Amino acid sequence: MSEKQSSWRSELPAFLEEAWSHADYQSPTKVQDKSIPFILDGRDVIAEAPTGSGKTIAYLLPLLQKIDPEKKRTQVLVLASSHELVMQINAEVQAWTKGSGITSASLIGGANVKRQIDKLKKKPNIVMGTPGRVNELIQKKKLKAHEFQTIVLDEADQLLVPEHMKMVQQIINSSLKERQLLIFSATLPEKVEELAANFMKDAEVIRIQQEEMKPEVTHGYISCEDREKVELLRKAARTKDFKGLAFMKDIGSLTVFKEKLEFHHLDLAVLHSDAKKEQRAKALKGFRNGDWSLLLATDVAARGLDIPDINYIVNLDIPKEISSYIHRAGRTSRIGSQEAGTVLSLVNSVEEKRLKKYARDLNIPLQRKEIYKGEIKDN
Repeated sequence: MSEKQSSWRSELPAFLEEAWSHADYQSPTKVQDKSIPFILDGRDVIAEAPTGSGKTIAYLLPLLQKIDPEKKRTQVLVLASSHELVMQINAEVQAWTKGSGITSASLIGGANVKRQIDKLKKKPNIVMGTPGRVNELIQKKKLKAHEFQTIVLDEADQLLVPEHMKMVQQIINSSLKERQLLIFSATLPEKVEELAANFMKDAEVIRIQQEEMKPEVTHGYISCEDREKVELLRKAARTKDFKGLAFMKDIGSLTVFKEKLEFHHLDLAVLHSDAKKEQRAKALKGFRNGDWSLLLATDVAARGLDIPDINYIVNLDIPKEISSYIHRAGRTSRIGSQEAGTVLSLVNSVEEKRLKKYARDLNIPLQRKEIYKGEIKDN
């Protein structure tokens, strides 16, 4: 590690040093140590690092250090693809800016736009938002893009897609060319990196490999018919100390699973993009507080969620893209977790072949599992 990489930790201002002491970090993670010096220097950065590796803090720490709270303008914009991720980043900002005088605001679609405009009148130093709402407020001239010193794309591979691409481009093009641009994601396919490079100047590229992450995650599977998956999930959720996030790609199927599981008196909540903002917030809060041990979710809704004590990820289908499998798996064994996690995939014969290919490509051991006498065991 270079002297420059290690020195930033000892040069944190008092408010960040105090926040660090209250956080779960014993020492900086790899993505933090490699990214922060470049960000402090004002460089554009493209960073790919596994879920749970501390990416949010990797960009927030140096940016909060560079913000001047005396200047009543929006100096940093963070874009994220989902309401939940925006609110999660907002919570991190709140925790890390205590006593600093730095002000912030979150801007998400579906929320009261007049209330958000009132927030912007107070000239927050850092703003987090979803592309649609941010772009709308820039077009209304309520958010001044020429004031941004830095723009961050968090989970960039979800932002640089057709659904968001035009709005993201408009936002970036509204800002000054001298601004800094930071791209962070757990997976950055080559085409996404090429798109990002179009907006950047001489970007520093940082890649952290999955095998550099700890604690380790166990990857297991149970072979079954599709009709057996509900009952297997019910049995898994009844095992001792289970706290699980179960994924499906289809909202309709997710709703069917919810109804069948509730019929068997299993307490759970659902998280998907069609649910109202208040329902999604309630589902997450209850899951974090332990009101229920199972949260059924779609990939988009659960993107970037940081809930440290999830010990099981259950795949009720195997995604078509390996990157989605990686993102799902990354929701367990987060920083601050006291134990390793398990990814349990319930697979039919076609899905089993795809899962085994992913395991080979990712070089991860895959264990056959069974649920026997109330425990999830190796078969």
